[in-house]
Amino acid sequence: MTGLDKIDTTVPHSARVWNYWLGGKDNYPVDRAAGDQFIENVPSIVDTARQSRYLLQRVVRHLGEREGIRQFLDIGTGLPTVDNTHEVAQRVAPETRIVYVDNDPLVLVHARALLTSTPEGATDYVDADLKEPDAILNAAAKTLDFSRPVALMLMGILGFIADEEDPHGIVRKLVDALPSGSFLSLWDGVNVVSGEALDEAQGDYNEEGGVPYTLRSPEEIARFFDGLELLEPGVVPVTKWRPEANPWGTPHDVDALCGVARKI
Repeated sequence: MTGLDKIDTTVPHSARVWNYWLGGKDNYPVDRAAGDQFIENVPSIVDTARQSRYLLQRVVRHLGEREGIRQFLDIGTGLPTVDNTHEVAQRVAPETRIVYVDNDPLVLVHARALLTSTPEGATDYVDADLKEPDAILNAAAKTLDFSRPVALMLMGILGFIADEEDPHGIVRKLVDALPSGSFLSLWDGVNVVSGEALDEAQGDYNEEGGVPYTLRSPEEIARFFDGLELLEPGVVPVTKWRPEANPWGTPHDVDALCGVARKI
């Protein structure tokens, strides 16, 4: 059975809906319908998708250029698009090693085809679930050296872990496995701008059969960084983390908070 044989096109999938919002083509009618319904209620979701993607590029570039990071563990990869983690990181330093982790069959198919590497570096893909941190760490150790600093990237993925599944505990287990000088970078959805419209849109999406997504409070997002040294400007909207000129216009607040922190 190939990865494509496992793809369910009868229910929307977050990676494919996100791909649709970013203007990609790796999605199905059910994803576009769910995406359009969400946009109808919360038009700013497209801006959130684009600005959070641009955040990833800024964070990876900063960690490579300013912090000297040469290893990245990117969990919740999503479908490949322009300037993926390995492309940005290896432009900074060709010897950089990257491990991507996701458990979507469609992401797996595209990862094998598109996530290439420079000759000096390495890129690998792990088919695993964030709820299984030990399995992720064991598989990633085949490519990454956990005696040297690693940047752990959790970009828009923790909302898929329900409160009862202990997302903060999962993050702690992953961070505990990293050496001093490593970094945690994450962003996730909150509802600080769109109000009731976003709550209703997210509730409707969660009832359509896809993997539910939990919007958390700013305080809950900040807790993921407990015990770590936050880089400036702290936990902020994704548009305000060291903003630069970008192709999507002047940044404004969106319903997604982010932070980058160092393990001491």
